[in-house]
Amino acid sequence: MRNRKEEILTVALHLFARDGYEAVSVSKIAGELDMTKGALYRHYKSKRDIFECIVNRMEQQDGEQASDYDMPEEDKERMPEKYEEVSLDDFVKYSKSMFEYWTEDDFASSFRKMLTIEQFRSEEMQNLYQQYLVAGPASYVKDLFESMGMIDAKEKADRFYAVMYFYYSIYDGTDDKSRVKEEFVSAVNSMVQELKERKFIS
Repeated sequence: MRNRKEEILTVALHLFARDGYEAVSVSKIAGELDMTKGALYRHYKSKRDIFECIVNRMEQQDGEQASDYDMPEEDKERMPEKYEEVSLDDFVKYSKSMFEYWTEDDFASSFRKMLTIEQFRSEEMQNLYQQYLVAGPASYVKDLFESMGMIDAKEKADRFYAVMYFYYSIYDGTDDKSRVKEEFVSAVNSMVQELKERKFIS
C-alpha cells in the first residue's frame, strides 16, 4: 500500500514538472500508472491532496538534508544556538551536497522544475519558489554568515547563493552536467577562499 502511494506521488510530481500543475488531471495521473481513478482515490482524496503531500515530503527531506550535515533545520529565531555551531567549512560541505541534491535527486529536482514552471502561474507557487529556491535559502545563508561573524553578511550571502542559483540554471540547460558540477565546485571554492581572507574586514 505504501509503495503504491509513493509511486503515485512520484509520478504526479514528474507530470507536474513536465506539463504544469493545472494541465495535469487525476485521470492523467491514474492513466500514467495504469490504474483507475477510483483506485487512485483510495490513496489520495484529490489532486490537491497529492500536491500537499509532495510539499510535505519536500519539507521533510529538506530537514533531513540539513540534519545529515549537522546544519540548522529551522530558522535562526527557533534554534539560534545551532547557528552558532556552524563553521564556514561545514557550510561549504553542506552547500555542495545541496547542489547535488537539487540537481540529481529525482524528487527534489522534479520539485524544483515544477516550481520554476509554476511560479508565474499562481501566488502560492511563487511563494513556494521563493521559500525553497530564492529568498528562503538566501536568508538562511545570511543568518549563518552573521553567526560566523562576517561583516556585510547579507551582501556576501547574496553573492554566494547567486552562484548556486546560476549553476542550477546552467546545469538544467546542458548535456555535460558533470562539467557544470565541477565548475560549480570550483566557483564555490574560489568564493570561500575570498570569504576566509576577508571574513572580518569591512
